[in-house]
Amino acid sequence: MGIEKFDVVIMGGGNAGMGVTVPTREAGLSVAMVENRDLGGVCPNRGCTPKKVLVAAGHALHEIERAGEHRISLANPRLDWAGLIDREKEMIRSIPERLARAMADRGVEVVRGNASFAGPNLVKVGERMIEAGHIVIATGSRPRDLPIEGKEHLATSDDALSDRTLAEEIVFVGGGVIALEFGHVFARAGAAVTILEVLPRLLGEMDEEAVERVRVESERIGIRIRTKAIVRRIDKVNGRFQVSFEEDGRPQTIHAGRVYNGAGRIADVGGLDLEKGNVAHKQGRIEVDAYLRSTSNPSVHVCGDALWSSPQLSPIATYEGQIVGRNIVEGPSHRPDYSCIPACVYTVPALASVGLTEAKAKEKGVDFEVRKSDMLSWFSARTYAETVAWAKLIVERKTRRILGAQMVGHAGEELIHIFALAMGHGITADALKNSVYGFPTFAADIKNMV
Repeated sequence: MGIEKFDVVIMGGGNAGMGVTVPTREAGLSVAMVENRDLGGVCPNRGCTPKKVLVAAGHALHEIERAGEHRISLANPRLDWAGLIDREKEMIRSIPERLARAMADRGVEVVRGNASFAGPNLVKVGERMIEAGHIVIATGSRPRDLPIEGKEHLATSDDALSDRTLAEEIVFVGGGVIALEFGHVFARAGAAVTILEVLPRLLGEMDEEAVERVRVESERIGIRIRTKAIVRRIDKVNGRFQVSFEEDGRPQTIHAGRVYNGAGRIADVGGLDLEKGNVAHKQGRIEVDAYLRSTSNPSVHVCGDALWSSPQLSPIATYEGQIVGRNIVEGPSHRPDYSCIPACVYTVPALASVGLTEAKAKEKGVDFEVRKSDMLSWFSARTYAETVAWAKLIVERKTRRILGAQMVGHAGEELIHIFALAMGHGITADALKNSVYGFPTFAADIKNMV
């Protein structure tokens, strides 16, 4: 078989790769997309979209828990776990087919199989060889490999979204986003959940005070959190799992019906034969310039979770893909700006953030002030019987620009976008304070936060 030629070959059919196809196809470039699994990648099929179905159930259970505050009497709720998993699968079932139709309508040729480099401008997919002026690495991420004896017993977030039986005792090795989000759902569904985190605290890159609120709420609903816990081995004993770890130098063991890898995800680039593509990398981290191009091969672009240096978020993957696509069409002229992109940890209630944390602002030497609000006593929080309602704003003193915002509860996963919009368009804290909001709403409380 001869060498096929395209203007652009995209390794990966997730959000990042699809973002690339918009500007490139609008410009009339020929585009091939290589995908070895479901189109859409992790987020819609095995990540944020199906996970949110489970989180919604967690929200419902949280509301039922608080029903007594509204003078509503309820019997003890029972969650049909198998039915919830079936609902989740039904809701996402049509996504790959719909995305395949979208790619066909866009004029993108989808190639099924595993892609790897066969040369600086050459991609191999099975027996097919595809040459392109631009090659995009958008292969997403995979669970972080843990140096633990018995690591083959670790389940992943894929398993958490597919297991139709909920174990009575669950352990997460690692206290990352996955552990906290699924842990909140599992605990509210009746499982005994333990999180073992090797570091002194959870979510080390996020605001410490915000994370502390999430930790307290997590423990309130029954999640046991053990920090500075070094997991040594996992053994299967009589059909269950025994996790051996050290805490403060003392050997400990815990037993569970399921043990999940909660240590996060890393770029999935191991099988790409990067050396053949003249793509420089260190320990699986591809070196890129400010325009998301390989520093050693400017014909190669990287975006999405395969780009290790940016947050692993679905909207960011799409954003980076579109930047790559525009740079392919227009030349290297567009750089990503992550300064006002919001992020959420979907615990119940959620932790939402945008911009700088207080610690990062101090590192940068910015002259700023901090506005903290514990809103549990506010009328809005009391009306909805919130268990956590807290916010922190970082405001530059001279300009009154908002540099960062952190929220836990109080509809923070929605309100954070108002702060992100203000940051992106130069709307000052004073302008937010002087705006008129609908009342009574959570948004109306912004006037008192800034």
